[in-house]
Amino acid sequence: MKKRKSGIQPSQNPKMINLALQGGGAHGAYTWGVLDRLLESDRIEISAISGTSAGAMNAVVLADGLMVGGKTGARDALRRFWEAVNQAAAFSPMRRTPFDTLTGNWNLDYSAGYLFFDIFSRMASPYQLNILNLNPLRDLLTDQVDFERVRSCDKLKLFISATSVRNGQVKVFERSGLTVDAVMASACLPQIFQAVNVNGEDYWDGGYAGNPVLYPFAYHSDSQDIVIVQINPLNCQETPFAARDILNRVNEITFNASFLHELRAIDFVARMLDEGSLDPERYRKMLVHIIADEKGFQNLNASSKMNTEWEFLDHLHKLGYRAADDWLEVNFKRLGKSSSVNVRGLLHGCSRK
Repeated sequence: MKKRKSGIQPSQNPKMINLALQGGGAHGAYTWGVLDRLLESDRIEISAISGTSAGAMNAVVLADGLMVGGKTGARDALRRFWEAVNQAAAFSPMRRTPFDTLTGNWNLDYSAGYLFFDIFSRMASPYQLNILNLNPLRDLLTDQVDFERVRSCDKLKLFISATSVRNGQVKVFERSGLTVDAVMASACLPQIFQAVNVNGEDYWDGGYAGNPVLYPFAYHSDSQDIVIVQINPLNCQETPFAARDILNRVNEITFNASFLHELRAIDFVARMLDEGSLDPERYRKMLVHIIADEKGFQNLNASSKMNTEWEFLDHLHKLGYRAADDWLEVNFKRLGKSSSVNVRGLLHGCSRK
């Protein structure tokens, strides 16, 4: 994609940021677009990444590519990964109808394959429907990512979230202990896949306890700027009435709960530091930024997260690239100085600005 000419001159001293990458199935291709633009910039360096589910996959692919060929290697690795996602589902029955294709509807609501899958996943557990515990994503990740190389990556820090089935607490896998199982645990939706066992503990999708976790940045990163790539909407336009839409909204609220809790903690500490009520030697003021495209996601529902057609993935990539480009143009100057998000307003359902 052609990059818009920026009015900001390249910096000899790039600014360090932390990236928080949310989960969301195929919507993770939007995050790929954001990462593509940020890696393209010589004004940005990544200090640490926290990722959940699709965000976790983007994170490990980026780290692996970074070790092979720097920023260019990371961009190439991300493209290869999403191309492989598309190719792995080449014969999937979950495809749009000809009418949806003609009208530009990216959702799979009328796909016979998706409807069949959706109904049966509600009637039986993955322990009944997928007795052999097959997961094509695992094979895809193993082919695309050298986890030994990821564990030895000294260019950034990684934090991958999963949710313990036993106690409901978040488990954060750090770079030195990352395996394909840890990433699959982070992306394990319990309606679809059997729990993933890592070191004797069963885990489900990290989004239930951290989508993604933000607190590691305060303790383990040199940067105070947290850039959240948001693909899970906070607000909905109207109250859902259909059973599927209600369940989708419940999942959105559930996946946002821990995320909003951490934002409240960040805002509280920032206010206390500004008022002089906390010791700045013991507490850090974290700056919050969000890259999102509410308009671009407005007509996408939960079924589109299963759409891996290349046209859709490429569409999301372009949305993410443009959103990151716009964000850099407007907010680059605020990095290291102030949040570009009105966190308190966001927590009260107001505008982010």
